Amino acid sequence: MTRWRHAGRKGLGGVVAALALIAGLAMPPLDAPALADSGPVLVVSGALEGGAPVGFTRAELEALGMTAVSTETPWLSEAAVFEGPLLRDLLARVGARGAWIEAVALNKYRVTIPVSDALDHDVILAMRVNGKEMSIRDRGPLWLIYPWSDREELRRELYYSRSIWQIREIIVVDSRSE
Repeated sequence: MTRWRHAGRKGLGGVVAALALIAGLAMPPLDAPALADSGPVLVVSGALEGGAPVGFTRAELEALGMTAVSTETPWLSEAAVFEGPLLRDLLARVGARGAWIEAVALNKYRVTIPVSDALDHDVILAMRVNGKEMSIRDRGPLWLIYPWSDREELRRELYYSRSIWQIREIIVVDSRSE
């Protein structure tokens, strides 16, 4: 009986290893494009006109219009060109009715940002850096970028702390939730 248990565990280990291999093949590598074009890469919910959450594919985000921002960041060794839709255009598209947004990353990290940032500055949801689509490893699929090099008043910890990457969701809220 001991022999059977050992063989059973070994057999089970092989099945688990095979399933892990199959699951690994189904997942994109970290340096692959962040998420497929076929599904939403971003969901916007909360205080919206119509109330229902809105999902956006990469193509739908691009259709909002792409803006290029050339800027230095604290996280890269040199200035880079970031491309993506303006945050204010996204908020207008969904009929955002709140004063704040909560940006949520893939790992569920959250940052609260006033909607006024989107209105007062050319804040973008960067999808590309230096012409290359951002992978999850490269802080994709979306990275909130401020035009730091163009606006000296933005070169402060307050705005750097709002620059969340790997964004998967934006929740529009009426009041700040801290």
